[in-house]
Amino acid sequence: MADKPKVAICWLGGCGGCDEAVVDINEVLLRVANATDLVLWPVALDFKYDHIEAMSDGEIALSIINGNVRNSDQEEVAKLLRQKSQLVLAFGACACFGGTPGLANFTTKEDIFNWVYRDAPTVVNPEGNYPQLKSQVDGKELTLPKFYEQVFALNQVINVDYYLPGCPPPPYLVMNAVSAVLEGKLPPKGSTLSPRRALCDTCPRNKTKPSRIALKDIKRIHEVEADPDSCFLAQGIICLGPATRSGCGESCISINIPCRGCFGPVEGVVDSGAKFLSALASIIDAEDDEEMKKVIEKIDDPAGYFYRFSLPVSLLRGKRF
Repeated sequence: MADKPKVAICWLGGCGGCDEAVVDINEVLLRVANATDLVLWPVALDFKYDHIEAMSDGEIALSIINGNVRNSDQEEVAKLLRQKSQLVLAFGACACFGGTPGLANFTTKEDIFNWVYRDAPTVVNPEGNYPQLKSQVDGKELTLPKFYEQVFALNQVINVDYYLPGCPPPPYLVMNAVSAVLEGKLPPKGSTLSPRRALCDTCPRNKTKPSRIALKDIKRIHEVEADPDSCFLAQGIICLGPATRSGCGESCISINIPCRGCFGPVEGVVDSGAKFLSALASIIDAEDDEEMKKVIEKIDDPAGYFYRFSLPVSLLRGKRF
């Protein structure tokens, strides 16, 4: 297998759905296995990190890294793979933008630990034990990774060559990305391997969108029976389609759930949350400040709506302490 390009797949801070997305390419995975030397995929194969450490710098052709970075172990693995790889692909919303765990940036590490190990109603911890970086057990020292104050997207820790967003990325984009690598048909470095258009442009409901949307009220999706054929925004339901990159295959919209932004901002936009907030403000139909306030107050948890997947890379980044 010496003449085959080496490929590594690694899961950092995430739910594991992105590894499932790799499996979901089905028989293409067999083609990838035949065409490459898969040197690391901890969720599926028994390889150790010391195998990677023994490699020459740049020996791995491609590292596909999913998940964000929240602790020192994840940072160490990310930097090791960067050192040993020619190309790094940030795979999935958590790697690209920080993902839903990034909403924890609105609170402190101390508050998180207090809730998980002391304050949550289901916790029974009479001795008040908290995780320690080092502890002694039967005369041996055990260590844990350092838990960082905030969640980081992958490119905030290492240089990233390509991005494939999604929660998780859909199989057809995974296949396209892998094929592009194997065939040497990659776009310029720094590119996102998905369409450059906004989701609204490809949404099947776009044809039902009126020329001008005027919102008098905002409804949450579980509070109403949404028309499955009509634009969500026209129904007063928040949908981040105008500020989100397309490429997901409209999987949420096809089951009558509005977009929540897992593909991140469209090309050229830095902060998708701020972009959508601007768009939303332009379509609220209110006669005065009081009426505007009533509409705005219908948005429960604005940060969770507008920055569900992208807070760590947004202009906000998180809470300022």
